[in-house]
Amino acid sequence: MKTEWIPGAVSATFKKLPMTQEEIIGLLTKCGLRAVEWSENAHIQPDDPAAAAQLGEKTRDAGLQVAAYGSYYRLGAQPDAAETFRKSLRSAKALQAPLIRIWGGTLGSSEVSEEERARWTREAALVAGIAADAGIRVGLEWHKNTLTDTNESAMRLLREAKAPNLYCLWQPTVALTPRERTAGIRMMGGRLLNFHVYSWPDGRRGPLNAAEWQYYFDAAAELGGTRCALLEFVRDDSVEQFRQDAETLIKLTESENRHG
Repeated sequence: MKTEWIPGAVSATFKKLPMTQEEIIGLLTKCGLRAVEWSENAHIQPDDPAAAAQLGEKTRDAGLQVAAYGSYYRLGAQPDAAETFRKSLRSAKALQAPLIRIWGGTLGSSEVSEEERARWTREAALVAGIAADAGIRVGLEWHKNTLTDTNESAMRLLREAKAPNLYCLWQPTVALTPRERTAGIRMMGGRLLNFHVYSWPDGRRGPLNAAEWQYYFDAAAELGGTRCALLEFVRDDSVEQFRQDAETLIKLTESENRHG
């Protein structure tokens, strides 16, 4: 069973540019992309369901799929976890996002105590349960300085939270080697949802490297189901570079969808 990929972008890619929601939607459609993860604070606000509903409608009217709501909710970072999360969830639900992205804590896995880790794991289960009641999945950002900074730590968090709607997003974290990256993709299996797509040669933003990403798509070829591959972190925040990266990504996903 092969994996089908939908090419798109994360709207945070444009957070430093004076682009409106409509301009972002227009750029994505002109580039031939088909999905967008709308980013909290940059282009959509928590606890604003009216505006979120309007944005969702504009997105779908343009022929784009809402891939996710990219929240900045972080485990262990607020005194009232449930109420803070619900603010993001209200906007995510109104947007009709199938997934809400969260962050796995405020420290790396080697720095956090077992007691703190257990609290964050319980919190992950709590917010996943709240999202499940709304029919929405939760995806942990795959990122340094969180509990998803290594393959083993991320899998432990998923396992110990015991939340069936808790998943991980994936991106090529610079702290991991290419071998570790593909091992993580295979290790997660069906618990991996969308890719965040970029190339950082030597830890700096570069043009999207097709050969590098072919390696990652190959590792995910047998996951099955439909997932989004979403551009992020464009070199120099350049719209022209974004267009070039989008062309590269579309060719990659079309090839994967044909041949697997």
